[in-house]
This record gives sequence, structure tokens and C-alpha cells, in this order.
Amino acid sequence: MRPSGTPAPPQSRSDDVLKMHRLAHSGGSAAVLRWLAARLGGWVGVVATAAGPGPHGAADPATPEPALRGAAELADRGLRSAVLDGGGSTALLFALGQGRALAAVLRPPHDPAAPALLADAAVPLALVLRAEDAERRDQRAELAESRAREAVLHLLMNGRLSTAHQVAEALSPSLPEPMRMHVVACRPGERTAVARLCGELTGGSAWVVRCPVYEGHLIVLVPAEGRHGPDGHAALAAAVAAAVPGCAVGASGELPLREAPAAYTQAFHALAVARSRPGRHARFGPGPEPELAAHAAGSGWAAALLTPLHTHRPRRPQDPGAQELRATARAWLDFGPHATRLLKVHRNTLATRLRLIESLTGADLSRLADQAALSLALRLTPDSPLAAPAGPGTPPADLGAGLDAVLRHPDVAAWARAHLAPLTGPDAPPGAYGTVLAWLRHDARLAPTAAALGISVPGTRKRLARTETVLQRSLLRSPSARHDLWLAHRAAELAQPGSEP
Repeated sequence: MRPSGTPAPPQSRSDDVLKMHRLAHSGGSAAVLRWLAARLGGWVGVVATAAGPGPHGAADPATPEPALRGAAELADRGLRSAVLDGGGSTALLFALGQGRALAAVLRPPHDPAAPALLADAAVPLALVLRAEDAERRDQRAELAESRAREAVLHLLMNGRLSTAHQVAEALSPSLPEPMRMHVVACRPGERTAVARLCGELTGGSAWVVRCPVYEGHLIVLVPAEGRHGPDGHAALAAAVAAAVPGCAVGASGELPLREAPAAYTQAFHALAVARSRPGRHARFGPGPEPELAAHAAGSGWAAALLTPLHTHRPRRPQDPGAQELRATARAWLDFGPHATRLLKVHRNTLATRLRLIESLTGADLSRLADQAALSLALRLTPDSPLAAPAGPGTPPADLGAGLDAVLRHPDVAAWARAHLAPLTGPDAPPGAYGTVLAWLRHDARLAPTAAALGISVPGTRKRLARTETVLQRSLLRSPSARHDLWLAHRAAELAQPGSEP
């Protein structure tokens, strides 16, 4: 440190010691070093004397050469203190332990009380440096655990249950089976406190992950029937929402771990409803998922569509394989450009993978219709399907015609009617169905939808936000229900008399 000005007026030694201890408590090592530099009118810092933590807390990274020579002298001769004169300056050094020393480089004539002042500073400085080291170790451990939990979430979302269990066993608690998933929205700075609260409310059975996509979200897995009984989800969600002002909680239905992606989507849709409720919590509304309704009719179509993707073999070791492409497709369909945060890849890498997915599946991912088809196909097929090998140049399945055949199935038609019914029910806001239909026809883009409706973009956004409450689904935030709405509307169109077979 090289402060401007002259050294401070002389003070009593006891005043100096008291001041240094207060600074160490309130400002840490950096505050002590700044005060010493100002007090002595020279450079003061921490230097390494051996392989160790290094010069933590030094404000000036350009350590003077006399301080370096003095540190080497301490290390070579095993000294606890040293004074080196020469080159128009004096270097004073006091060992701090752990391979570090307090060093001051002063120009003559320096304060004769400097050696005593530095010796007194060595004790609080050594203690605060050790405390800062411990804090850094705790932060690294916390970060490592957070990343390990995020890795378990990735494995669950990609169907790698066995590996997820193996990694989770190194942490605590065990992954719940069956489970309910909660998505908690709070301020980013509150996530640690909310995670602790979830653990306390569930008796330590909650498995908490910081959402890798949304900075203010926590993903909480709890046993389906925990300490609060079959309706424990309601008690947990209500308690968290009541304890944290501005917090909102969405809960999924009871699902096995292998259906973690569906549980997350359910909890996220419930969160959209919770934001508009006085209690700020909600559970996913009743009704079958499209993959359940379409399973009988759509499994073969989905397997044929995704065979080129599942059998893809990368040409180079660094290129993505089938598993990575599938995870990329699911992440992008759920989160759009935010998928880069989930996948930990650059946006250019994401764009390159999406082009490859388009070439393999024949989908145009700029169109909502093709997005919906690919989304349904991914939900209808397992993550490690036993697909028939496809040779080079094998064309993808007929995306549009094959999907229409699936959507004509009576089970899918019944699901579509139930899914769309809230848009025309007594609780629907005026023009809800027309607004959603225009939004779907314009690939879920707000600006062209607003132009088609003859209203502003904020007005269109407000209409869709009101519709979220009726549908009990998220529309404006990803993962959005736009794919399911498109599928339901298309199924309804195909069920009308006179539609082409």
C-alpha cells in the first residue's frame, strides 16, 4: 500500500493495539493493512515465506523488492522476524505462520516505534487471516455441494436415476421416492435462508437445489407423504410463502423420481398460478398430461421421429452425442435461450446443436408447430430407447402428417377438450380464447400477436397473464404451456366435422 500524506501523529501503544483489534474485527486483514500503511507512511502487506496460502489481504499486488528479499531471508534462516536495510529503504518483517509474514517497507527516517507496532499487529492479523482462510474454505465447500446438487438435478432431468442416486448418497438427505417437487420463487439473496427453512419444516427430508436457470428460484423435492401427511405439500408451501414476504411456491403432483421433468413442469405452472393468489402458493391443477393421453397412439410415431437423433454418432470426440442432443432439445424447448445456463454452454454452441437437431429430425424450430411436435415426441420416448439403427442419410419421419394421426386419437381429443375448456368457461376473461389462438398462430411471439389483435404489446401480455390464472399454466415464463396449447388446439381442429382425414 502507498498512501498519500504524512504519517499520523504519535499515539499511545495501547491505543494502537485497540485500534488494530477493532479494525480486524470490523474490516478484516485489508483494513488492518491499510491503517498500518497510513500510520507508518510506507508500504505494508502480507508476503509469502514458503508454500502456503500466499499474500492474502495485500492491497498492492506489486510487492516491493526489499519485502521479497526479507521473506526469502525468513524462510532460508527460519527466523521469526528480520530487518533489512539498503537501497534507500528499510524492510521490517514479522512471521505470521502458515507460510506468511507481515512486511513493511519504510523510507528513513521511519518511526522508531514501527517495529513494536508491527509486532503488536502480527497477533490480530494472523488470527483474522486464519479466519478468512476458513471462510474461503467454507465458501468453496458450499459451492462444491451446490454444484453437486445441480449435477444430481441434471441427471434426474435426463433420466439417469441410478447415477443420480449414487451422487446424492454422498450428500443428504436421500432422494425421495415418490416425491413432490416445489419451485420456490424468492429474492436471490434469500435462497440460503429459504433452503434452510425448507429443511426445518420437513424435518431435514427436503432435497434442495438452487435453480441453474432462474437466479431467484429454488427446486425442492420432498417425500410425497412426509411429516405433514398426504397434504404436506400444502402445509410446506403455505409455511414458506407466509414466512418469506414476496415469496411464491408452486407444487407438483405426486410422481416417481423418473418423472422429474414432468414434476418440474407441473410445479412451474403451479408457480404461475401462485403469484396471483393471496396465499402465494398453489398445487398443479388436475387433468392428464398430453403424453399420457397420446401414449397409445403416439409411441410409434415418436420413436420413428427421434430414431435419427437417438442413433446419431458424432464424427469427432468433441462433438455432441445422442444423449447431449436430446438434453439440448429438452432444455431449449423448456427454457429457450436460457438453456445455455442449464447446459453450461456458449450460445453459439447451443445454436450449432439446434441446427444439428433440426437436420436430424426434419423440424423447423422457429415454428411453434414443430416445437410442439418435438416436445411431445421427447416426452413419449424413454431417454435411452432401443431404437432400430438408422443408416447414413436415413430421412426423418413425417413430422406433420404423423402428428395429426396421433392427435386424431379419441383419447387425445378428449384431453384437448378438457385442456381448452377453461378458455371458454365462466371464469375466463373476455376474449381469452381469441387471444390465445392469435398467440399460437404467431408462434407465441408477442409483437405479431399484438398487431393481429390491434392492441399494444403490454396489453397482450396482460391478457395472457390473466389467462394463466384460468388455465393454471405458465404462458409468459418458460417452461411455458404454449406447446401443449398448440397440440390441444390442433387436436380440436382435427376433431371438427369436415376436417381432412
